[in-house]
Amino acid sequence: MRTLRDVAIGDTAKVKKLHGEGAVKRRIMDMGVTKGVEIYVRKVAPLGDPLEVTVRNYELSIRKDDAAMIEVED
Repeated sequence: MRTLRDVAIGDTAKVKKLHGEGAVKRRIMDMGVTKGVEIYVRKVAPLGDPLEVTVRNYELSIRKDDAAMIEVED
């Protein structure tokens, strides 16, 4: 299983499935990350957390723990 956490800087991936439970999953969906949407990984913070991504034409910072719940495909 490949997650958003594994996507290299400068690459784009398509969301395949969201893992997680209740409020955490809802928060991720509220940020615009839903099945089928494409996510572009812009950069990673100096200490590795958070990731800066572009989703639906806006920039979003997402923690690595949350990124690990987002299953993606190329």
